[in-house]
Amino acid sequence: MTDHSALIEALRQILGSALLSTDVVRDQVIATVSPEEWVGAATKLRDVAGLRFDQLIDLCGVDYQAYGNGRWEGARFAVVSQLLSVELNQRLRVKVYARDDDFPSVDSVTDVWACANWFEREAFDLFGIVFPGHPDLRRLLTDYGFIGHPFRKDFPVSGYVEMRYDPDQQRVIYQPVSIERREIVPRVVREENYGNVD
Repeated sequence: MTDHSALIEALRQILGSALLSTDVVRDQVIATVSPEEWVGAATKLRDVAGLRFDQLIDLCGVDYQAYGNGRWEGARFAVVSQLLSVELNQRLRVKVYARDDDFPSVDSVTDVWACANWFEREAFDLFGIVFPGHPDLRRLLTDYGFIGHPFRKDFPVSGYVEMRYDPDQQRVIYQPVSIERREIVPRVVREENYGNVD
């Protein structure tokens, strides 16, 4: 297991009050950063000697609504970034929790890491997290007329509407979902010799 004490100390000294907490899970340092100071902290993470996280490897949204079987008491939405320092050969996971569960918002870091552009668009599209300061925040994976955000825990599995081609109108139309909800109980197969190797 790697000794992460030097990285954690550097984070505490350089980020100061922007750093809310640190943890080590599965041999990776996880830093939780204040949403109000996220852009400034991201700039320091990229530029300051001792950190030099020059690459944003991934950025995604997380919905904690049903996390821990309902025992979670923190904010519902978070933005999680995976950073890499090529120079210092170290990785860091950064969590930023959105303050408002009804209108989740975390400032954009596209000016810090240009590749955040598509990652933030994906988090907006799938989770509904808004990124103020993003140059072109619009849907990336779902249709322009899509209603809702499909990775939210409260989004129905069947969705709200379905799309089909109507031969009479000769165009694609949207209509309410026609799938009937049902319970699917798996059939148990019992065989006398199942699993026996001759």
